[in-house]
Amino acid sequence: MPEIVIHGVVSAAYAGLAWHFWNTRWRAPRAETLAGLAGWERSALFATLALHGWLLAQEVFLAPQLRFGFAQALAVTLWLGVVIYWVESLFLRLDGFEPLILPLAALAAPLPALFPGIASPALAASLEFKLHMLLAMCAYSLFTIAILHAMLMTLVERRLHRAAEPGRERRAPLEGALAHLPPLLTLERLLFRLIASAFAFLTLTLASGIAFSETLFGRALPFNHKTLFALLSWATFAALLIGRYFYGWRGRTALRWTLTGFVMLLFAYVGSRFVLEVILGRG
Repeated sequence: MPEIVIHGVVSAAYAGLAWHFWNTRWRAPRAETLAGLAGWERSALFATLALHGWLLAQEVFLAPQLRFGFAQALAVTLWLGVVIYWVESLFLRLDGFEPLILPLAALAAPLPALFPGIASPALAASLEFKLHMLLAMCAYSLFTIAILHAMLMTLVERRLHRAAEPGRERRAPLEGALAHLPPLLTLERLLFRLIASAFAFLTLTLASGIAFSETLFGRALPFNHKTLFALLSWATFAALLIGRYFYGWRGRTALRWTLTGFVMLLFAYVGSRFVLEVILGRG
């Protein structure tokens, strides 16, 4: 079967599941669909992840020549993001999160077939570089989950505030999937655990990048836009975690810092690769 067809199947599976979860958790929730993932839902999502993971392994990690551009980065990031959600859902009720991440995975899945990426130097196919790349993708995916998690928390918080406003009709502030999420403080603690884990992976990514740069370029840290944005992102998330620990930052403050750090991280690799491959046509 041609790889483009497999990409299409994976994308369609993500899109179909996204529509199903939106329809059953957001648009017209029913009691039987708000009791966590059903067995068939979990199995269908696992099967889609397995097929997508196999496809990415063949194209990225097992390919004779490494071609890793913005499309591959986004596809791997969203795949890992859905994997993290799937594992999280074994321990926490996260109903309503699926329509946020699955459409993104559906959009990212076919991109490697459309944009094959830039051929990397032979040294980039080494085990050390692939480890560095895997650490970076773990950081990207954890930060992606954190962003979507923060957006969901913001939605819950706004609903609660609106329900408490004087003069509004008294009704349940949270309905459907939102009513079955863990308490807001629990979600907040989970958010900062995600950010701390992502920050640890980002730190390891920078450290491994320094070691790899020594081998490839003969210097520890070449100063370019990727290095600059990666360091700025690292500093932003470090400041957020320090602010959380010492000053109790939360809510919109945490969301703004998280968004700022994530955008800088996107500019560090995905954004620059997109410009190079799509806008400048050097793929």
